[in-house]
Amino acid sequence: MAVTTTARYVEMHPRNPQRRSVLQTVELLRAGGLIAYPTDSCFALGCTVGNREGLERIRTIRRLDARHHFTLVCRDFAQLGQFVRISTPVFRAVKAATPGCYTFILPATKEVPRRLLHPRKRTVGVRIPAHPVVDALLAELDEPLLSSTLLLPDTEEPLTSGRDILERLGHQLDAVLDSGECGTEPTTVVDLSSDEPVLVRQGAGHGFSW
Repeated sequence: MAVTTTARYVEMHPRNPQRRSVLQTVELLRAGGLIAYPTDSCFALGCTVGNREGLERIRTIRRLDARHHFTLVCRDFAQLGQFVRISTPVFRAVKAATPGCYTFILPATKEVPRRLLHPRKRTVGVRIPAHPVVDALLAELDEPLLSSTLLLPDTEEPLTSGRDILERLGHQLDAVLDSGECGTEPTTVVDLSSDEPVLVRQGAGHGFSW
């Protein structure tokens, strides 16, 4: 398990992230690290799906309860389909809205560890972001990132600066990836686990149609 007293600060090019930095970050993730990283909506916390301690560290940082929907950030639809059950109508709706600033809550497959599931619904969040840094990480990692918006307790908006995140959370993270300012709006969350879609949170994604 990789734990540091001060997180590594990694500057990445926003369109062409440096290969060496990507490889080092993936090595850190595989060793059990927890990172803060930029997405197409705002900064997020991320670790590997099997990282139990990373999950608990996210819960601690954000003060989350057992009902919180964690998100699996996926590289593409082939990967997404391994972790959620998706009907043809739902597939079409999700496909039209991704990659982009949406998180979709769907019934989980057996590939998803029980600790990540909503305790009653057996659902999990999934998304496919549009961000070069995330794309590069996922391509090298070859598995989803377990993720949660970097929204601190008792705050209304996520932090937008990698330097601010390092200052606030450096002792709780293993790396902060910075490719420039991020937005303040988290993803739009749509629950597609039942017959009719439910808008759980209106965020950066607009124009979802069913």
